[in-house]
Amino acid sequence: MKDGNVLQEKSYLFAIKIVKLGYQLIDKKEFILSKQLIRSGTSIGANIEEGIGAFSRKDFHHKLSISYKEARETRYWLRLLRDTDNLQQDTAIDFLKDIEEILRILGSILKTLKAEK
Repeated sequence: MKDGNVLQEKSYLFAIKIVKLGYQLIDKKEFILSKQLIRSGTSIGANIEEGIGAFSRKDFHHKLSISYKEARETRYWLRLLRDTDNLQQDTAIDFLKDIEEILRILGSILKTLKAEK
C-alpha cells in the first residue's frame, strides 16, 4: 500500500471523529467506555500506518489484522454506548456506518493477502 490511500485516509478521519466523541463522553462523565473507544478507535489507523511502513508482507498482514480486530472492538464499544443510552441513535448510526466501511475494506485486503499465500 502507498501513502494517501483510501483506507489510510478513512481511518485517520475516523480517528479524529472518535477522539472528539470520546471527549464529549468524558465531558458527560462517561470515563471508562470513552477511554476504551478512543483507544481502539485510534488504534485502527495507527496500525494501518505501521502496516504501510512494514518491511515484509508478513508484517503488513499482521498489522492490518490488528487493525481489523481493533475495528471490530470499536464497533462493539459504539454499539454498547448506543444501547446504554450514552450515544444518540443518529450519532451511533453515523459512526457505525463509518466503521462498517473500514471493516469491509480491511476484510477485503486481508482476504486478498490470504489468497496470495
